[in-house]
Amino acid sequence: MTTQRSSLETIEDFLAQERIAMVGISREQRDFSVMLFDELCRRGYEMVPVNPHTVEVRGRQCFASVLDIQPRVQAALLMTSPDVTEAVVRDCAGAGIDRVWMHRGSGQGALSAKALEFCHERRIRVVAGECPFMFLPQAGIAHRMHGLIRKITGSHPRRTHAAA
Repeated sequence: MTTQRSSLETIEDFLAQERIAMVGISREQRDFSVMLFDELCRRGYEMVPVNPHTVEVRGRQCFASVLDIQPRVQAALLMTSPDVTEAVVRDCAGAGIDRVWMHRGSGQGALSAKALEFCHERRIRVVAGECPFMFLPQAGIAHRMHGLIRKITGSHPRRTHAAA
């Protein structure tokens, strides 16, 4: 599946949100999604876990759907499988969420062509197929190296508008 590269502005806009839903966070404490959740909490984000199979994650109320979150969030980080992503972005639209990040570390991640099309049709800003760790200041060495390699190969997100 090929995707349009996300702009650096879209990524920065998403990361500027203070309250973010993490959809598909695992119940397994050592899962990557929990590690990312913990890091975002440590950096001051108010993370809202979403998983229909658990009621609590790291001491925080876990919601079954983004439609259930009160007060609502404006951004959702999807850690879902592609077959679930389409339903989740429809729920995001219903909940008034206008920023979606379809996580991808390896493999296809949360990416879904139908979900991307749905978001673009509804003007939902999408980060498609990136890992937030690559864009967090002072991330670990592995994440910085991954970002450097992508810059060298030309696959790293770029600014779409010249800085004023």
